[in-house]
Amino acid sequence: MSDVTIAQFAEVLKVSVDRLLSQLEEAGIDNAGAEAIISDDEKMELLTYLRRSHGRTGEELKAAPQKITLHRRSQSELKLPGSQGRSRTVNVEVRRKSTYVKRDVLEETARKEQEALDAKREAEEQKLLEAERLVQEAKEAEIKAKEAQEAQEAQAAEAEVQKAKDADEARVKAEEELRQATAVKPPEGQVKVIPQPVEHKTDKRSAREDSRRKGGGEEGTRYGRKELHVAGDVSSRRRKRRTRKRPVSVSVDTQHGFEMPTEPVIRDVEIPESISVAELAQKMAIKANEVIKVMMNMGAMATINQVIDQDTAVLVVEEMGHTAKPIEESGVEQEILGEIEVTGEEVHRPPVVTIMGHVDHGKTSLLDFIRRTKVAAGEAGGITQHIGAYHVTTDKGKITFLDTPGHAAFTAMRARGAQVTDIVILVVAADDGVKPQTEEAIAHAKAAKVPLVVAINKIDKPDADPDRVRNELSAKEVAPEDWGGDTLFVNVSAATGEGIDELLDAVLLQAELLDLKAVAEGPAAGIVIESTLEKGRGAVATILVTRGILKQGDRIVAGEEFGRVRSMLNELGQTVEEAGPSMPAAILGLSGTPAAGDDVLVLQDDRKVRELAEFRHGKSRDVKLAQQQAAKLEDIFSQMQSSKIDAVQILIKADVHGSAEALQQALEKLSHEEVAVKIISTGVGGI
Repeated sequence: MSDVTIAQFAEVLKVSVDRLLSQLEEAGIDNAGAEAIISDDEKMELLTYLRRSHGRTGEELKAAPQKITLHRRSQSELKLPGSQGRSRTVNVEVRRKSTYVKRDVLEETARKEQEALDAKREAEEQKLLEAERLVQEAKEAEIKAKEAQEAQEAQAAEAEVQKAKDADEARVKAEEELRQATAVKPPEGQVKVIPQPVEHKTDKRSAREDSRRKGGGEEGTRYGRKELHVAGDVSSRRRKRRTRKRPVSVSVDTQHGFEMPTEPVIRDVEIPESISVAELAQKMAIKANEVIKVMMNMGAMATINQVIDQDTAVLVVEEMGHTAKPIEESGVEQEILGEIEVTGEEVHRPPVVTIMGHVDHGKTSLLDFIRRTKVAAGEAGGITQHIGAYHVTTDKGKITFLDTPGHAAFTAMRARGAQVTDIVILVVAADDGVKPQTEEAIAHAKAAKVPLVVAINKIDKPDADPDRVRNELSAKEVAPEDWGGDTLFVNVSAATGEGIDELLDAVLLQAELLDLKAVAEGPAAGIVIESTLEKGRGAVATILVTRGILKQGDRIVAGEEFGRVRSMLNELGQTVEEAGPSMPAAILGLSGTPAAGDDVLVLQDDRKVRELAEFRHGKSRDVKLAQQQAAKLEDIFSQMQSSKIDAVQILIKADVHGSAEALQQALEKLSHEEVAVKIISTGVGGI
């Protein structure tokens, strides 16, 4: 490198000229100013001085700060708009704090942490090796103990063998001495016969060889005669006696681990709502083939992996002599329902009254007169097609009415109406008397343990005979109160309004005797009366609230469906904000159409609402799948027996869930020996 001036050298080093001049002066290099020439020797001398000055001692390094903290402060002004067009000036001060740590300190800290980790890892490895060593020593000790035990057993066996051998030799020696002692010298000219030695039962072959070797016995010659005794040296013909070792007798416990039961074992078998054939066989501790054989004898064909329903499984278990215990898989449901706390004071609620009776006896007309509307005119053919729920405010008080169909096809809907009601008004036409659906309504009311109020309708007709109706009902164990019974009878006319007030008084009197109460606060609960699928509205469910207050926006679970109440309508189609106990309401916002009779619950958590609905849906799907598989195999079995039966496959679509249910039951009753009706699926909605 060529000589340069001090100013140029400072520019190359990126330091100020004054600092470079001071460093040259400290190094003892004379210079005449910034424009003076600095030689290579002077540069080396400067470098040596700088290295020497930077190489401080250990004490100086320890005394040096390990980290440096810099505090910086900056100020600025901020103008803010004020009132009346004036602006305000605000002084803003920003303080910054920066800490710089020496690299050597960081490296030392990292090194110490690494050493600690290495030490910890080494300690763990040492513990692992020590544990492995202890395990190995335990195994070796176990092997040595086992070998010592085997050696002792071998010695004992050898001792037994030697003992048996000594006993055998003593026996042979005793027999030989006995033979010599009993031997008698025969007279001259006679043959000396050597007596046979006593043969031992356990070693016949040795006895025969001894007899042959001594020259006596019937088996001594090949011809079977006795061999004469010849005195002389016969040692050359003697063979060395072979002693056969006795088998070693080792004492072993011959008791087996399984003992055959002396009497049949009866098990308590818990059966869920659906179970496979293999799981059922495992619970009864038998082979699956036995279960399949029993099911085939019962007329049901099944495979080992087939899922069967609870009823079929109960029959199979009882057929095989065990005790069946049906259980419900409702753990998630019980957990969620257990969290619902019903707190609050019970208050009086309006009675829920169901109007039941034979078709065309005037049920809807009677309700129509009470409501002052024309509901019957809107029904198809003047016959009620589904359950209608109405809340009526009369001069006597508030009453909720449920109008049920009277046709024979709507049996399930009448039974459902009796289950959710408090009082049943049995409507009987005075000119027609008791009919089949009248008797059925009485049976439903008695099964639900609901009090009856009999309304004898159409008394305004010329051929009306109320006493005839009383006589016929008395024969059905429904005795009037004025005849000494416990049932209120009221003569009414839906056309003229006669007796309507007396009927309402009787209903309210019966409700007062029942003392109907419910909690009118907190989350609501209810029952689905009917459900349908409407165009523009989606799934619409008619709900009867039994507890609490149902409000718009509540999260609800209705059977297998869930959702949020988007809107609530009363029986007149008017929007309402809330519904209390014994109040019917049509709600919108469910994910689908629930089944009539399903319970309705209000929950606060969206996740629990969805979880409960999915759990119920999955459980229902498993049960349906098991029933379908059983029905499918039954169809195959019946087709194998008779392949001439034709089947009509039908899809049912109705306006409401109850009508679809009634259609399905009516069509299934049409099956006979030549043609069978098979319902593939039922649904609710527009055609």
